[in-house]
This record gives sequence, structure tokens and C-alpha cells, in this order.
Amino acid sequence: MSWLQLRIAVDKSEVEALEDALLASGAVSVTLEDGADNPILEPGVGETPLWNSLRVTGLYPADIHTDLAVQLLRENYYGQLLQWRWEILEDQPWETLWTEHYQPIQCGEKLWICPSWREPPNPDAVNLSLDPGLAFGSGTHATTFLCLQWLDAQVLAGKTVIDFGCGSGILAIAALLLGAKQVVATDNDPQALLATRENARRNDLSEAQLSVCLPQDLNIGAADIILANILAEPLITLAGQLTALTAPSGLLCLSGMIASQTEAVMSAYSEHFNFASPSCQEEWFCLTAEKRV
Repeated sequence: MSWLQLRIAVDKSEVEALEDALLASGAVSVTLEDGADNPILEPGVGETPLWNSLRVTGLYPADIHTDLAVQLLRENYYGQLLQWRWEILEDQPWETLWTEHYQPIQCGEKLWICPSWREPPNPDAVNLSLDPGLAFGSGTHATTFLCLQWLDAQVLAGKTVIDFGCGSGILAIAALLLGAKQVVATDNDPQALLATRENARRNDLSEAQLSVCLPQDLNIGAADIILANILAEPLITLAGQLTALTAPSGLLCLSGMIASQTEAVMSAYSEHFNFASPSCQEEWFCLTAEKRV
């Protein structure tokens, strides 16, 4: 089945009225996109900010009478319809289509991230089998990739690790496959904990090696390595807790920030840590540090 979508450029102040009018004209769904280049990187808790300029898209069944739909839209929307057009949208199995484009990724010298439905390109490498599924973290995003590259370069044998904000569990699992003795993965999203457990099972890791819990249930002493691939604001807020969780001479790996946020994040930890030079990919930065004794 094909669909038709009507795409309209609009200012932020007109979005709500246009959305209601699209639904009244027969649209089965409405989506909003950035109409310029004004990314919203880190909204506050409870906030739902919008871009100043947007593209609003109404999705219609293919047999919709387009002239009638536009007439109904004009009757229900009193703003001007500027830069609008109809497009054909072919129906596709969206829930599985992304798997066709997710390829194995090499992260450093030893580590490969391999989708669970593909054979590893190098059977002799450290191959992490992953199905991102319900949680963030596939290795394709720069913030995750930077952490994986750093892990690949560390000597992890016998080390204890905490993955704070584990998402799909990719960093926790990578640490174990690269030689860590024990890892605790924590996240405030129960869906992430489910994904981490499933990905650990897929990589033949036991609960004794990788334990999973909510942050409030974290019951562990200081670890040799702390991983936190989240965002700048929570990294700053959690500085005291993450510092306490890091053993003396332990290592810290923080990711999920842009250039303008690195100084603030470093400042939150600098009393207790010596930082290495930041690493970056695209606009994203990763900070690593050693805790002073």
C-alpha cells in the first residue's frame, strides 16, 4: 500500500493550529521536522521545545481526494499555506528496514560490533554481537564509537567496570569481551535494562560477569573504570556520584557532549581527576581522565 504525504513549511507559532487542521482534513498522523539548521541537543526535563522554523507533514491514505483534503485544510486553518507539496510515500516494513543498512563496525584494533543477523567479517577479532532493539547504542553514533575506541585501547584484564547509562549494554559488553573481570550496567530506563540483558545473553555472558540494575539499586564499591555515555547536563549533575564510584587511580570515560560543553563537564570533575586531551568525531566529544590518589 502507498501513502500520500502533504508537507508544509510553517513557523513555530502556527504548528498547533496546522496540526489540528491536518487531522481534520483526513491525515492519519502528523510529524514535525526542523525546517532549518537549528538542532535541539539537550532539552530540559519536562520540556518539549520546538524549532523556530518547521516542516509539518500530514500522512494520508493513497486514495484520498487531494483537492478535497486541501479544501478542508483551508477551512480549518486560518494561516497561510506556504511552500507545500504532495509526495508519494511507498509502504515499507519500517520495523525491519533499518537492519538492511546496519553493517559491522570496527572500533579500534581488536573490537568489532556486529549486528546479530550478520556474520562477523573477522572471526578472529573480538566480535560483539548486538541487536540494539529497544535501546540507544549501536556503535554507529559518534558518542558510542568514541567510547568503544577508547575501551579497545585499554588494558582491561582483571578490571571492574561500571557502565552508567548503559542503553543497549554495548559498552558494558565490550568491556567484558575485551578482558574486564566484572561489569555493572545501570540505566534509569527499564527498556534499556531488558536490552542489556538480552545482548549479554547473545554474547554468552553470565549474570555473574554482567549485573544489571536501576541507578537507585546500585550497590557496589568503587570500580576501576567508569563509563558514562549520556549528555553534558546529567554528567555535570552526577559528578559527585561518579567520582565516588571511581577507585583511586581509576579511569573515567565521559561522552555525549559538544565542544561548547566540554569545559563545564571537565570543571565538574577536575578537583579529583587529571584529564587527557579530548577526542572528537563530527561535533561530539569524549573526555577521559585518571583519578588522583
